[in-house]
Amino acid sequence: MKKTSLLGGIKENFPSGLVVFLVALPLCLGIALASGAPPLSGVISGIVGGLVVGFLSNSNISVSGPAAGLTAIVLTAITDLGAFELFLCAGIIAGLIQLVLGFIRAGSISNYFPNNVIEGMLAAIGIIIILKQIPHALGFDQDYEGHESIFDKGLNFNYFTELLGAVHPGAILVTLVSVAILIIWDKVPALRRMKMLPGALVAVVAGILLNEAFKLSGSSLAIGTQHLVSLPVPQSLDDFKNLITMPDFNGFTNPKVWIVGATIAIVASIETLLCIEASDRLDKQRRITDTNLELRAQGIGNLISSFIGGLPMTSVVVRSSANANAGATSKMSAMIHGVLLLVCVLSIPFILNLIPLATLAAVLILVGYKLAKPVTFKHFWDLGKFQFIPFVATVVAVVATDLLKGVGIGLAISVFYILQGNMKRAYYLSKEKLDGADGIKMKLAEEVSFLNKAAIKKTLKNIKPNSTIVIDASGTSYIATDVLEMIQDFANIRAKEEDISVELMGFKTSYKDYETDQDSHIVITHRRAM
Repeated sequence: MKKTSLLGGIKENFPSGLVVFLVALPLCLGIALASGAPPLSGVISGIVGGLVVGFLSNSNISVSGPAAGLTAIVLTAITDLGAFELFLCAGIIAGLIQLVLGFIRAGSISNYFPNNVIEGMLAAIGIIIILKQIPHALGFDQDYEGHESIFDKGLNFNYFTELLGAVHPGAILVTLVSVAILIIWDKVPALRRMKMLPGALVAVVAGILLNEAFKLSGSSLAIGTQHLVSLPVPQSLDDFKNLITMPDFNGFTNPKVWIVGATIAIVASIETLLCIEASDRLDKQRRITDTNLELRAQGIGNLISSFIGGLPMTSVVVRSSANANAGATSKMSAMIHGVLLLVCVLSIPFILNLIPLATLAAVLILVGYKLAKPVTFKHFWDLGKFQFIPFVATVVAVVATDLLKGVGIGLAISVFYILQGNMKRAYYLSKEKLDGADGIKMKLAEEVSFLNKAAIKKTLKNIKPNSTIVIDASGTSYIATDVLEMIQDFANIRAKEEDISVELMGFKTSYKDYETDQDSHIVITHRRAM
């Protein structure tokens, strides 16, 4: 594989890094606001996630930063602990725990997430992005990007009434112009090849210019400051110092701080592993991320972020999907987004504060649509109910609850279908129906667990007197002891009483010869009943 030079990596990934920066900036601020933390703490987390985690991780698509999934935990913890400075100690503890998890190779659990659940999570995130950005697109910004569920306090119909009553024509116009630019940029080959001038940047500049024109003309379409990006604008070096909060290390003696730190470490690690699986699926080259290295990178990132006043972070699907859709080819894109956050927040916050949230909403709505395309739903429908039902259940559950609960529900349904399929595949019968069959051959599967006991028991129960059955275990390497005992009882007791001819083929001489769940030496009698 041809190696990409550092300069080449910058040139190829600058456009995608710029897009992620534009997406991440309002999210960093919004999540900090929803978490009850200082506004700059979310931006600090985004900067560290881009520069530190981006550099240490070997994920080529994933982008890390403050996560909406941690918002409720952070808000509750800050309230209970009484000070953000104490909460920062919990962030340091979480980072240390993640480092340990990485070194003990806990990242391997990500290998057990089925594809239909991961794809369902991505589609759900796409739907949530769209639903969350519609208010911004219409100029109604009561509900900022904070929680991952749109039903945080139940389905509030008054919210929709307020939304329709607060529509801002200027915001709608900016949204429509931005969407048009993004679609044209994506459809016209000549424009798409202009990598150094991404459509998202053009849309943002157009949104700023359009709103400034509204202001200069005194038009009622002018978008007010409450619908624009809002960054703190320091006037002096002392202002910069006051924006950064340092941890109160006395928090390490507080048991509550340790409980919060452990909670953040577990939730953040699971979310990261889920998002890494999703990011690898978004990678056009299908490269595989070292999840244990990712946990260590996240741990170091959370340590540094907490030491300098930042929020805890995870790998984030919204930014990662925006990164992939913008054409990122390596982790250089995530690092560029971190550099842009740092430079722009320090140097030109007053310019960034001119960006209408409506134009950023347009960028995110298209990102959401690409994640939740109807063709994705059709794909899993075509695969059959065993793939489609867990997929759509994950979508509904993530949208209605949150990422972790939704994925948990999807996994539970997937496991149910796996167990159901496993129970059905305990054996293969040479006769489809037992009624009237005078000769049956039951060939056991390679593995027969206690889950298969009910199916085998039902079949043996339906064997009629004076019939013949061959039970073939020649290809079986594992049989649970309770299944072996049941077959033994059938062959040596019931078959004799009901004159059933039984032939046991391929059975080993004792339970110990199988990979069973007990260490028993009871011998199965090999005979043909007379």
